[in-house]
Amino acid sequence: MTRDSSSPPASTEHASHRSLAAAVRAVSGVTLLSRLGGLARDVLLVHIFGATAVGSAFASAFAIPNMFRRLFGEGALSAAFIPEYTRARKADPALAGQLASLTLVALGAATSAITILIELVLLLVLVLAPPNPDRELSLRLIMLMLPFMPLICGAATLSGILQVHGRYGPAASGPLLLNGFIIAAGLYYIASGRQGGPNAAYTLGAVTVASGLTQSLAFFIILRGQVRWTRAWSAATAPARAMFRRFIPVMLGLGTLQLNAFFDQLIAMWPLWVGPTILGFAYPLDKASAGIIAFTQRLYQFPLGVFGIAVATAIFPLLSRHHDEPAAFLSTLRRGVRLSLFIGLPASIGLMLVRTDATRVLFSFGDSGFDERGLTRSAAVLLGYAPAVWAYSLNHVLTRAFYARADTRTPTRIAIYMVGLNVALNVILIWPLHEAGPPWATSISATLQCLILMHLCRTRLDAPVLDAQTRGACARIALASAFMACPVLAFGFLWERPADWSAAALRLLAASVLGAIAYLVAARLLRLPELGWLLSRRRTARTSTETPARSE
Repeated sequence: MTRDSSSPPASTEHASHRSLAAAVRAVSGVTLLSRLGGLARDVLLVHIFGATAVGSAFASAFAIPNMFRRLFGEGALSAAFIPEYTRARKADPALAGQLASLTLVALGAATSAITILIELVLLLVLVLAPPNPDRELSLRLIMLMLPFMPLICGAATLSGILQVHGRYGPAASGPLLLNGFIIAAGLYYIASGRQGGPNAAYTLGAVTVASGLTQSLAFFIILRGQVRWTRAWSAATAPARAMFRRFIPVMLGLGTLQLNAFFDQLIAMWPLWVGPTILGFAYPLDKASAGIIAFTQRLYQFPLGVFGIAVATAIFPLLSRHHDEPAAFLSTLRRGVRLSLFIGLPASIGLMLVRTDATRVLFSFGDSGFDERGLTRSAAVLLGYAPAVWAYSLNHVLTRAFYARADTRTPTRIAIYMVGLNVALNVILIWPLHEAGPPWATSISATLQCLILMHLCRTRLDAPVLDAQTRGACARIALASAFMACPVLAFGFLWERPADWSAAALRLLAASVLGAIAYLVAARLLRLPELGWLLSRRRTARTSTETPARSE
């Protein structure tokens, strides 16, 4: 087998692959802690509020600033800012400092203005709308937590700067602070036995805002001495304009999943904001629906955030660096696709198989949390979201491939279509499926988006991502995932589903361990190199008989 003439030199290829693996490990390690914290946070919130109207009001109010955290902190702002900052830093560190300073000021002013405008609109609604305690609680909580938006935007910019400087771990640590603040306040309510009513919701909302301020201050301290902050930014005007022109398209392209989840929440909020009917018909969701959807989302977001977002975050600076080197760009992109699928596909299958035990163990303990009906509804929601974890992960990687090549139009146009499709499917599917309708709409939209982006990579980027070698690797990953599912399914039939919490926890643990062992055995038998790529620190990328940049 000979090296294709378009392939990058072996030393460059191996260095790039080692950089990707090291970055993924750094981001995944910190993100694992933050996602564990996020899971603990939502479990606490379920036990504090349960499947109640207050829980739905808090979850929906939190969804708005949290959506901005995900849009900015996990993609859009970084995707628009990082290429410009990287080029500026390479050309002139002083120019990079000017760009960073101008970006922070401009973004802070814009998001603060948006926050004030939304606050005024909500205040008018509170004053003019007919009395409705549930709606009023929800709107007041939104007003309380909205200032988190400009704070988290600033933290996201600083996080992007940290990534460019190679500080992937600290850059991914922001959610740790958010979760830590909320968990501390939540534990106080759990320990004191105080009721999770409106006062608890207001307290937790204030804590959320305080965490945003803390994140920004912490990142400033970490960057001390690495960035030259200045008020004289005239030289950075041109790159800043280019960045902000791309920002909205990038936000739409990378934020499809977040926007879809947000629309899921809005549709579920109808009973709280309006009432139990629509156009004279009984609405298919109730006041607890928004909370059940919001809290259950955490379960599919856990593997997505720990690995899917980590791969996309780590790969983007490398793709930007190789944007004018087609062979190295393709090699890096293919490896990112394989790494995403290696975790995303078994995660999808595993979540579907253990959904009932997972929701019972996490969302019900003693007399707190969801009741039996709430647990059944939560498991149905998870079944809707889980099938597309692999697609959510790949969409982040593929979208960043377009952005690294300065194409923001293509993924943005696809994203707009997918958000529209998701809303249409939401409206249709809530009638037969109730809370599970919006999750299935999100999964269908994400899968279709992934297939379209994969196809367009070839036509728009001249990048045939799924060459023969990559297709073969993806097929073996799918086979290993199917092999994993067989013993877990058999285990589920042999061990009858328990109603007791401790038995459900033991059954969940046993099924998870069995599935992990089966997948690792299958990966070994099928000679899948992806796990070796992630774990290897000193070895080159040649962890198997194949190398992604080689031709067949």
